[in-house]
Amino acid sequence: MNKTPSSGRRISHKPKIGIVVCGFIDNRQFVTNAYIQSVRYSGGIPLILPLIRSDRILEEYLELCDGFLFCGGNDITPLLFGQEPKNGNGKTNITLDLFQIRLMKQLLRTEKPFLSICRGMQVFNVACGGSIYQDLSLRPGEHLDHMQQSFSRDEISHKITVRPDTRLKQYIGSTLYVNSYHHQALDQIGDGLIVSATASDGTVEAIEMPSHPFAIGVQWHPESMYRTSPEMRELFGSFILRAAA
Repeated sequence: MNKTPSSGRRISHKPKIGIVVCGFIDNRQFVTNAYIQSVRYSGGIPLILPLIRSDRILEEYLELCDGFLFCGGNDITPLLFGQEPKNGNGKTNITLDLFQIRLMKQLLRTEKPFLSICRGMQVFNVACGGSIYQDLSLRPGEHLDHMQQSFSRDEISHKITVRPDTRLKQYIGSTLYVNSYHHQALDQIGDGLIVSATASDGTVEAIEMPSHPFAIGVQWHPESMYRTSPEMRELFGSFILRAAA
């Protein structure tokens, strides 16, 4: 029997976790190592899923993997959530966007668990019909600086408050300090989703789909905090446990 390090709960087998490619550097597709290690140390088998323009391959990804991890990365093409580019919008890759959104939509037709991080949370929201502030400067009112400039990515930046009666609260508690590496934020929340955590300035920090067994998106980077935060280990451990069920 295998043991999930975060909680001590036992799983019957190591689930295969499809880590969706983060993006491109020149002509190379990549996934940052912290995602791979967080899955591995939580008791899962990490499998990197490259961008391939094939609906058949997407179906095979869904059959192959027990759970999915959507990672951080660059911005999403604004046209895909009904907007034209505005000041502050960053680099985009519409081919990658379409691949990830299509995979997310197909995944949502199943009950397979997934955790979506930073850009991944935004892909989750867009796939459900939601929209994004292309830059936090476009969001009404004052806001925190959500792009921290710390020495290490595991350092905390600001506090979040988790709403009661959410799945996320079961894993990380009511309040927590997290890291922060984003200049965009969720605007309109997608169909079937609820906001499960916010920052002090009202920025959406997490969403989830109550009708799904485990469909959670977080705006911060738990993979970077995995070694230093028991709450992040619990989040990943619970995700892997659900994938093994």
